[in-house]
Amino acid sequence: MPLRSLLLDFNSYFASVEQQLRPELRGRPIGILPVLAETTCCIAASREAKQFGVKTGTSVADARRLCPDIVFVEARPPVYIEMHHRLMAIVDSVIAVSEVLSIDEVACDLTGSWQQEEVIRQRCMEVKARLRNEAGECLTCSIGIGPNRFLAKTASNMQKPDGLTVIHQEDLPEVLFPLKLDDLNGIGHAMLQRLHHHGIHSVEALCQASREQLRRVWGSVEGERFYGRLRGVDIPHVPTRRASIGHSHVLPPHLRHPAGAWSVLSKLTQKAALRLRAEGYLAGRLSIQVTWRQHGAWEAAATFSPLADTLGLLRTLNGLWAERPGHGELVKVGMTLSDLYPAEQATLPLFDTNARGPGLDTVFDRVRRKYGNDALYFGAAYLAAHEASMRIAFNHIPDPILESDDRAQGCTIRIGKSSGSC
Repeated sequence: MPLRSLLLDFNSYFASVEQQLRPELRGRPIGILPVLAETTCCIAASREAKQFGVKTGTSVADARRLCPDIVFVEARPPVYIEMHHRLMAIVDSVIAVSEVLSIDEVACDLTGSWQQEEVIRQRCMEVKARLRNEAGECLTCSIGIGPNRFLAKTASNMQKPDGLTVIHQEDLPEVLFPLKLDDLNGIGHAMLQRLHHHGIHSVEALCQASREQLRRVWGSVEGERFYGRLRGVDIPHVPTRRASIGHSHVLPPHLRHPAGAWSVLSKLTQKAALRLRAEGYLAGRLSIQVTWRQHGAWEAAATFSPLADTLGLLRTLNGLWAERPGHGELVKVGMTLSDLYPAEQATLPLFDTNARGPGLDTVFDRVRRKYGNDALYFGAAYLAAHEASMRIAFNHIPDPILESDDRAQGCTIRIGKSSGSC
């Protein structure tokens, strides 16, 4: 089978951006935090910090224990998004981008002469050179090439940082045997346990399993698809409809009380409602998640006729918040809108519900798009006006117009070999 897919993954992306823009951080172990607080955890780590065992999810206390010299930096999502778009333009100028998979990962489909290894290797080296010259020395990437996207992703992880790995059909499956099961994309903790339950403890054993065995392990046809991916079969991606829209926030120390947490939840819900309307959906379910320092987490949810107006969602939020138990210091809150339904397919209600939200929302949305998300908001979010800033999820690149934090407005990145702070 020919080489059909290329996957490019930027190394330690958030931390690398900070090191490129802030030369004093280069060569130092750094951890990126959602908020500068002792009770939070790293959402990213530089390659220097990773050498000490610091990784995504490592708490501040554990990171300090593992690496006493670590420097903590508060995340700047708008900066990472702006840099993302500049880097994508550089990549796309050399190799046509087929799909942006996340803030730091892009896939390219290979056709024609680009399926020849010597041709695509030359293109990859050109991409790396242009990134180094036009973006800066810290912004390196690892590239994987293979018969399908799954194997290209696997190859990109086999040589980090700044690697270039090619997996040919004739290399399979032996080239995969040194890997651990959870090195393979699609095998998380739960699937790893299921594989172990079925007696599969290595990648070699996984590759030797039959198509029928993997279907039983996965409990669906996805097991058969995984069987094919391991063998280089190019299985078309099945697009899925968005399932939910949500936000969460680790509370800063001055908001770790009921009024502060409620204000943050209100702001998160208003932000989610704006995204809901912008993406053309209605929601039929709202859930909230609350975490206390000493007493764990609590969750509650409510279902309702599909809607997208902010006031209606805030009323539901108010009812859920009133049900919470009292457990002391709050450290994190989150909310999720689910049961999403395309707005253009909505059926008008038989009876007048006296809802007046959509007209008001239109005014709110126009003002916020023009002047920023903190220009106008419902009063419950007052205490959190400068909190709950934009966050970047694995497969969601925020729209700065919809989700930006006004504190980050006006930050312009200058990229290149001599880039400094913005």
